[in-house]
Amino acid sequence: MVSRVKSFLLRHRKYAPVLFFIGGFIWDSLTLGRIDGWYSNTVLFTYLIGLTVCLFIFNLADDNYWDNTFIKPYEEYAPLAIQFFLGGLSSAYVIFFFQSVSLTKTMIFFLILVVLLLSNELLKHRISNKYLQFGAYFFVTFTFFTFFLPIVIGEMSTTIFIISGLLGLSSTIILVSYLYFKSPSTRAEITGWKISVLIITIYLFINGCYYFNLIPPVPMSLQSGIPAYDVRKMDHTFEVTYEKPRNFYRIWETHNQTFNYSPGDSVFVYTSIFAPTDLKKSVQHVWQWLDPESKSWKTSDVIRYEVIGGRRGGFRGYTYKTNIRPGHWRVNVTTIEGLVLGEIDFEVVHDTTFDKSQLITRSFN
Repeated sequence: MVSRVKSFLLRHRKYAPVLFFIGGFIWDSLTLGRIDGWYSNTVLFTYLIGLTVCLFIFNLADDNYWDNTFIKPYEEYAPLAIQFFLGGLSSAYVIFFFQSVSLTKTMIFFLILVVLLLSNELLKHRISNKYLQFGAYFFVTFTFFTFFLPIVIGEMSTTIFIISGLLGLSSTIILVSYLYFKSPSTRAEITGWKISVLIITIYLFINGCYYFNLIPPVPMSLQSGIPAYDVRKMDHTFEVTYEKPRNFYRIWETHNQTFNYSPGDSVFVYTSIFAPTDLKKSVQHVWQWLDPESKSWKTSDVIRYEVIGGRRGGFRGYTYKTNIRPGHWRVNVTTIEGLVLGEIDFEVVHDTTFDKSQLITRSFN
């Protein structure tokens, strides 16, 4: 029986790296908690350290560097460990980024994850390809610091993002440079200018995504967003009156909800925004109306307020407008830098006959 199992594993050994990559993805999906939790950050930091160590071991193995050491019997497992740590880190980023903004805004990061997985499978040398190794390492390192640093410092800003990028870049340069000069086999497999161009390209790409507001503002996330007929704060409770969605979307994923408006009514937008403990950040509701003639969005109001982190259910707040014109409206919930946390869409229809007894009121504690 044992020999059959061993034979099966040897025959399918080529699939092991991908299975370890997927295994890391599934493990994180089942175990990760809050993005600012000590457990999540300890696990991810451990993954990053483990990935660094395994890359170090793997890239020196061909030079017989580990002969006569306790590592020698285990060096053949380094590629599998690399795949597991890459899968674990990538899955965590997908989970946290998905929580932070709508799927359309994070699609580019899902595509990067898919490309990373497919590249590993399709490239001739798979994870032994050193360009893939170091490129993936830089991407996950840069991404890790973009949400880890704000949690540690308690601040989010463009400056913090730049520092995060420089930390990821420095870590990668130190690792690659050391291996390049230490390992003749690594030096034979990569060209200095090619690996430099690859790393710089990834660095500019991520910074470009940030500049064009394509990166979700992790570690913050929009927990709920509701177009409402009334919002009242009573002690520590918010009473929100809204129309029950007529589709299968969840309440915080309201798309094209109808708001039946009568003269004198106010249109409210209630949001709950998660932010890590000790983090204070100004956010804004950007009210926009779709001009039917130009087919472009016109900004009507930008209303700002400060979010104080730490509350599990998110920091609650709302803005409102009166004397609103009919048509398609949206409220973008953004940071003051313009990074989009989420979007609430609704259609305003003048209807003086609407029966408001159909509305429901929910308490948010």
